[in-house]
Amino acid sequence: MQLLYLCTLLLASLGHVFGYSYLMVMPTTAKSHFYVGQALAKGLVAAGHEVTVLSAFPQRKPIKNLLDVPLPGIIPIMDAHKARILENAKKPLIKRLPTFHGMGLDITRALLEEPAVQTLLKENRTYDAVICEVFINEAHFGFAEHFNAPLIGLSTFGASSWTTDMVGTPSPLSYVPNVMLQFSDRMSFWERTHNFLYSAYEFAYQRLFYLPRQEQLYRKFFPNNKQDFYKMRGNASLVLLNNHVSLSFPRPYAPNMIEVGGMHVQRQRKPLPQDIEEFINGAKDGVIYFSMGSNLRSADLPKPKRDALIATFRGLKQRVLWKFEDKNLPDKPENVFISTWFPQDDVLAHENVKLFITHGGLLSTTESIYHGTPVLGIPMFGDQFMNMARAEQSGYGAAVRFDQLTAEKLRSAIDKIIGDPSYTIQVRAMSERFRDQHETPLERAVYWVEHVTRQKGAKYLRSASQDLSFIQYNNLDVLALIFGGLILTLLTIIGLLVFIVKCIKNKK
Repeated sequence: MQLLYLCTLLLASLGHVFGYSYLMVMPTTAKSHFYVGQALAKGLVAAGHEVTVLSAFPQRKPIKNLLDVPLPGIIPIMDAHKARILENAKKPLIKRLPTFHGMGLDITRALLEEPAVQTLLKENRTYDAVICEVFINEAHFGFAEHFNAPLIGLSTFGASSWTTDMVGTPSPLSYVPNVMLQFSDRMSFWERTHNFLYSAYEFAYQRLFYLPRQEQLYRKFFPNNKQDFYKMRGNASLVLLNNHVSLSFPRPYAPNMIEVGGMHVQRQRKPLPQDIEEFINGAKDGVIYFSMGSNLRSADLPKPKRDALIATFRGLKQRVLWKFEDKNLPDKPENVFISTWFPQDDVLAHENVKLFITHGGLLSTTESIYHGTPVLGIPMFGDQFMNMARAEQSGYGAAVRFDQLTAEKLRSAIDKIIGDPSYTIQVRAMSERFRDQHETPLERAVYWVEHVTRQKGAKYLRSASQDLSFIQYNNLDVLALIFGGLILTLLTIIGLLVFIVKCIKNKK
């Protein structure tokens, strides 16, 4: 018996000794999203595993045991949607939701139609788990059953309805704001009302219009899958969130939803290119770094907004690094250094960088907090509004609405943050909390991926809520029985009282 037990342990450990094989699906062409997945892929490779990555960004230099499957076909799809970011930002929030989900459907279809992906689906390959970025692309979850592997979700930002539904994580609307809203966890009555109504609208839109179209793609491209689309969507073994409680606020999670925010952050600053290093070091009053991320090009900003930025930066005593996607910026101030790309992580780590002007994406705010740099946000879409609401609530940043952006308002916000040391003090305190973890986020992510793989999907982590209908989960049937009983009892009492009154009248 003891020999059999030792043999069992040996067989169970062989997978880890020889390494596992993972398929990683990264559908978006936002480099910021890709960097999170890339960090996890490299971490798994470093741990001795093999990773096949479907993405639009193949490695420039081949990495052993990391196999790239390029997706050039999704680039023009995403670029077309990126070009409409400014236009969509002007729409009311209720109209932005269909546009946002329409982008997800286009990307989902484009990835599945890629010839390289079709070839992969026809190959007799096996994977120990499928890691899929969760970004309005539910049909892609079908890769897991196709390869007979557990499904692991990877969210490049925090929890949302897309991810919470995968593992049954509760999201009480009384203190968990919708990711599309600029609320904190301390909502007023009217904010809670707004949060409830918008979340109800999102729920109805997804169930009635969006998810049925994802189901069509799932059935078309995975015709041999046996799982029902909706059951498959709620059958993930693990969801990794690019978030951490020190960056946001406390909220409940299912046991198989794990925070790994900051996987992509460089723990040690690398040397900057010489021209950038000299520009920063030569700024006696410090440097401001300005970038609107990888989805929105500063070069495409409307001329009045661009002129407001130029006028503001020209009047500053600080120097400015501006991520500008053209080689020439007309009327560029002398204190401004433009480049189509900056090593953002290393720039923010420089002690002479005093402020980060950002669109407010989670990756950018995470890097800023880690390196202790206050933020000034100009949120445009998605979770950026909520991220900046958190920054204002926490005291490490402020926001300026894009439609209200003027040179005067921008200058006032910059002077406020740089002139008030409380912003820097607060962000450095948050940095200390964020760094105070017993393991790095990447180590945690690799461990949980390996754990779920070793435990063949770790079914023991699965919440019973995933087997309940909406009515059962919210006890609507129980409430209907209770209220129905109360109403029936009340009607019976009323009827009895009426009968008694009639009897009394008849006696008289």
